[in-house]
Amino acid sequence: MPRQNRVTPLSEFVADPGRGLLYGNRGCLHNASGQIIRRYNGKRWIACRLEFKGWKREQLLQPGLFTELFFLDEATAFAAGHRPCALCRHEDYRTFVTLWHNLHPGDRAGADAIDARLHAERIVPGTLAQRHHGAAFAGLPRGTFVLRHGAPWVVDGDRLRRWTAAGYDAAIARPTGGSAIVLTPPSLVAVVRAGWEPVVPLLHPSALTGS
Repeated sequence: MPRQNRVTPLSEFVADPGRGLLYGNRGCLHNASGQIIRRYNGKRWIACRLEFKGWKREQLLQPGLFTELFFLDEATAFAAGHRPCALCRHEDYRTFVTLWHNLHPGDRAGADAIDARLHAERIVPGTLAQRHHGAAFAGLPRGTFVLRHGAPWVVDGDRLRRWTAAGYDAAIARPTGGSAIVLTPPSLVAVVRAGWEPVVPLLHPSALTGS
């Protein structure tokens, strides 16, 4: 039976047999039985490579260790509020930090400051709910997730593509005007707009096969 550790763009956990293209963590979220019992544990939410230097856990969700989470692609990880890991994605992380500090020149340096700002953007204060933001459709870059009729859709040029755990399964024309309910935190939207080109895939290959 699949574990409930696949992350949606709504930052929710679902059970699905596929791993997606990235994995990561936001601390230890599970109990001794391997059941996820909390939304997050700390402000350090990262997205990692599936493979790095041959490291591999023989068993997932081990007691007391971080909870392994899986994402369809980088756009999904960003929408859920995760940023690149500084260890296994060092090249991506350095590029990310450069773009970040160009966008936030007055912020303190370092991962702690980045994670603190992201945490304020991804969580509704005083709750565990995902924070949503309003923005004009016209200015949203490729890879931004928006909410449409309660479901997550990703911006892909002049199209919106509907997210599923298995990939993108539908596409519609992107609105040319009006406002969107944006799932991706504003600072991560800004990073993508500034020219984010990660080593890991921004969008799952299924985005290339849809209409």
